[in-house]
Amino acid sequence: MQLKTSTKVARGIAATALTVAGTMTLSVPAATAAEIPTGAALTANGSLGRLGSLTDLVVERLRVGDDVAAAKFGTDSPIDDPAREEQVLNQVREQAGAIGLDPDAAAAFFRDQITASKVVQRGLFDRWTTHPDQAPTTRPDLGQIRARLDQLTAELLAHLKTTMDVRADRIPCTVQLALATGSAIVLDRLDALHRQALGTAVHSVCAVSPA
Repeated sequence: MQLKTSTKVARGIAATALTVAGTMTLSVPAATAAEIPTGAALTANGSLGRLGSLTDLVVERLRVGDDVAAAKFGTDSPIDDPAREEQVLNQVREQAGAIGLDPDAAAAFFRDQITASKVVQRGLFDRWTTHPDQAPTTRPDLGQIRARLDQLTAELLAHLKTTMDVRADRIPCTVQLALATGSAIVLDRLDALHRQALGTAVHSVCAVSPA
């Protein structure tokens, strides 16, 4: 029973990955299906493929967006915070250059992360306004959340650095990204809102280049 369940999950991952691949800007060859290991779900600790760890961090950052929304909901704190966003992007440019990433390309990737977080926040605000019984009953500390986001920024930049080889060629990168995001959707049980946000967040993954 355990094997059948795991195999079913694996097949779901493969199907989702191919669906994601089919919706990306570049078309992915049909042969990609044979490259997806259907037994991988039996031992996988996270998203699959060479971009799996990077995608896991992206998903984690999206989940932090839930906490940001909970911290802001019902307060005067706006979802859009241009000053904070520019501060983050300036820090990204500085850190990216220091580790050999193109500062502007890295900033474009993180602009996508910020946009994706706001997709989550707006979606949750709408949900909680329409269904007050689903609204959070506690308010996380925004300062602690931002400290976690700063930590994730450093981790994401490090993974952008270590995955430069796979991201250097756009078509293989797109295949690996489809595998990673498809498996993340299944393994993390992402709802429609977070799937939409994930699509936004990975938009520039195959475009971040070395300095």
